[in-house]
Amino acid sequence: MSTFSIFLVLITIVCFLLIVVIMVQNPKGGGLSSTIGGSQMLGGVQKTTDFLDKSTWTLATILIALILLSSLSFTGTLSDTDSKIIDNTTTTAPVAPIQNTPAATNPAK
Repeated sequence: MSTFSIFLVLITIVCFLLIVVIMVQNPKGGGLSSTIGGSQMLGGVQKTTDFLDKSTWTLATILIALILLSSLSFTGTLSDTDSKIIDNTTTTAPVAPIQNTPAATNPAK
C-alpha cells in the first residue's frame, strides 16, 4: 500500500468522524448537549458542548493537514504518461517547399 493510499484511508475516516460530530450537534441549542443528563447534569451541558466544539475544530484541522500531506506525497504515478493528447516529442510534418512561380500574366482585352 502506497503512502497516498494510506492518506486516502485516513482522510475517509476523519471525514466520517467529522460528519458524525457535526450531525450530533444542533445549531439551536438542542441536540446531544440538551438531551444528555436532563435535570441530572451528567457531565454538564456546557462541557458536552465544549467537547463537541473542540472535536469539530480538531477533526477539521486534522483533515486539512492530511489533505496537504497527501498532496505532497502524491507522485503522479496514476497519470497517463502515454497520452495521445499531450505528446512529449515534438514531431513536425514535412512541409512542401514553396515554389516561386510568377503570376500568370494575361493581357487585358
